[in-house]
Amino acid sequence: MTRVALVGYTNVGKSTIINLLAKAEVLAQDMLFATLDSTVRKVVFPPDPVTFEPCVFLLSDTVGFIRKLPHQLVESFKSTLDEVKEADILLHVVDVSHPQFEEQMDTVSSTLEEIGASNKTMITVFNKIDQYKPMATSDDIFEDETIYDIPTLKKTWMSKLDDNIVFISATQSDNIDELKALIRKNVSKGL
Repeated sequence: MTRVALVGYTNVGKSTIINLLAKAEVLAQDMLFATLDSTVRKVVFPPDPVTFEPCVFLLSDTVGFIRKLPHQLVESFKSTLDEVKEADILLHVVDVSHPQFEEQMDTVSSTLEEIGASNKTMITVFNKIDQYKPMATSDDIFEDETIYDIPTLKKTWMSKLDDNIVFISATQSDNIDELKALIRKNVSKGL
């Protein structure tokens, strides 16, 4: 069975996403390291209307990455690294509303490279779009009164990183169907 792991910096919304996708009740709080142990849930999406095949996979919620990991969290982080190494697909969740989200993305990418997991299929999930406010130096397409909706975000540099990019708000359940479609597409490639 295909294994999918949620990865990302701490406090980006990974637990909220597993709760949405797996109908789980994982602790999801706005705090650093709300998740200290990896959680795995079986996810079943309804049959595809074209192929009539359901999409079934194991989804892991992992400890959030951080630039300098506190010593007392090293053991919890080891189980996360194992989940990530065993995964077939990574969902790299990014808190796009965080002022340093680009640095956080770099930290996650560096960590994945260090553990030998940078070559895995990756879907980048820009989360918290409902809270997004671009920096003054951000893309020229934004103006003071711009609504930061999905079509607008798809015009930014973020959408040009890869084909496996999606913009969501997990707390508002915005654009979750597009996330599910992207997961289904990538899971079906591995079957």
